[in-house]
Amino acid sequence: MPIKVSLAVMLARRNVKSKELAEYIGITEANLSLLRQGKVKGIRFNTLDAICRYLDCQPGDILAFEPDDATTVPPTSGAIAGDGA
Repeated sequence: MPIKVSLAVMLARRNVKSKELAEYIGITEANLSLLRQGKVKGIRFNTLDAICRYLDCQPGDILAFEPDDATTVPPTSGAIAGDGA
């Protein structure tokens, strides 16, 4: 998957334990571990918001798009689904 998760790096930079963060955002340590490892298919915006608030960071500090050779991006018209365009 071309989305890379750097949550472990940010936790280390902020000297925060996974248990503290999981408790704050209201998810299990197991689910946070899966997120840290990049083994999830998605993340809720309210969860991402809570992570960024606790770690005082931006979403781009923990998520990055790194396309691989197998990733092809179809051309778009610039519209976002559901925006009425």
